[in-house]
Amino acid sequence: MTHFFYLARCADDSLYSGTCVDLVDREKKHNDGTGAKYTRSRRPVEIIYHEEFATLSEARRREAQVKTWTKEEKEKFIISSQRP
Repeated sequence: MTHFFYLARCADDSLYSGTCVDLVDREKKHNDGTGAKYTRSRRPVEIIYHEEFATLSEARRREAQVKTWTKEEKEKFIISSQRP
């Protein structure tokens, strides 16, 4: 089963990071208000970046790594990942 690490942009322009097995369903849950406490008051939420991993452990390890970055570092990373 594929596991994902993702970054989502919230309506207040903050970034939320998480893991899941279905990106479409996870975005829907965030926007339904059942995804995460942090995103409930920051809807709508859009998943803007993701990475695939073979295990949940790997995805969570990446999430922990990215959570140590500042918002500025995350923004630069997102921009650089969108370049061809």
